[in-house]
Amino acid sequence: MANHKSAQKRIRSNESKRLRNKYQHKTTRNAVRKLRGITDKNEATTLLTSVISMLDKLAKRNIIHKNKAANLKSGLQLKVNSL
Repeated sequence: MANHKSAQKRIRSNESKRLRNKYQHKTTRNAVRKLRGITDKNEATTLLTSVISMLDKLAKRNIIHKNKAANLKSGLQLKVNSL
């Protein structure tokens, strides 16, 4: 266990950040899964903008790699365009 006050604070803050990142990542994964299951083009287009925004935020905060976000966005865009 950490002995310094700053190290103890770092442990607490790291845990809260980890939980927040985990929540945001899981929420985005569920949104991507939902978008992939949609068959209506109008509904998919409206959901696509919010999913792209979520992916960009995750990439900006280094929760996922920027290339992974780009690949996901590209694949989702192709899926929506093919509907």
